[in-house]
Amino acid sequence: MGIPVIEPSGIDASEEASPPNLVNLVTTSVTAMIRQRQLRGGHSIVEAKLAAQLGVSRTPLREGLQRLEGEGLVIKGSGRSFVVRHVDLGEYLQSLKVREILEPEAAEAAAGHIPDAEIAAVRREIAGLQAGSTSLHTDAHWQSDDALHELFARNSGNDVLAQVIRRLRVTTRLFEIARLQDRVAPDLREHAQILDALESGDGKAARKATQAHIRSLQRFALATVR
Repeated sequence: MGIPVIEPSGIDASEEASPPNLVNLVTTSVTAMIRQRQLRGGHSIVEAKLAAQLGVSRTPLREGLQRLEGEGLVIKGSGRSFVVRHVDLGEYLQSLKVREILEPEAAEAAAGHIPDAEIAAVRREIAGLQAGSTSLHTDAHWQSDDALHELFARNSGNDVLAQVIRRLRVTTRLFEIARLQDRVAPDLREHAQILDALESGDGKAARKATQAHIRSLQRFALATVR
């Protein structure tokens, strides 16, 4: 979706790439490294080493990290260094509690107002993942997860609500990447139920399915994280 994920083995920093494009590529690559747990929560980022790994200078890397700071993926550590943001169980559960209030509202508001083509695209992603055999989260799962939640946030008719939901999902995603690796099957099942309600235009069913999904995440975390 959008700019393709760049493998962290290197970025083409040729003269043809304009600075904004280069920063976009750096941002996408570092995000991928966080998702793949190559950069873990609480770990300091050694800029010289990461810039060399990505094949860029430190200037676009720092600009990319500043952008990720704005998105909530990294924070400033001691001095001028950046640290991958660490989210503990307490912050995760508190964030889910707020999501439980906001996302069902967004889903109910979006039901009946989502273009058929957007619903079909998300359904194809879910079906493709259900046909697989992995029980562990992959980039494809995270992309499908983002697509489903973005579907009703974006079509809720409330841009402020959508922005708050996106910010909260950055927080919960950081915890899930680190601690909840084996929730693919229930996620896909619950996502399909939300999508069915959205497609039918049943706002109350969409609210109920979204609330049930988030409560399921809460129970799973409490039962599995020690």
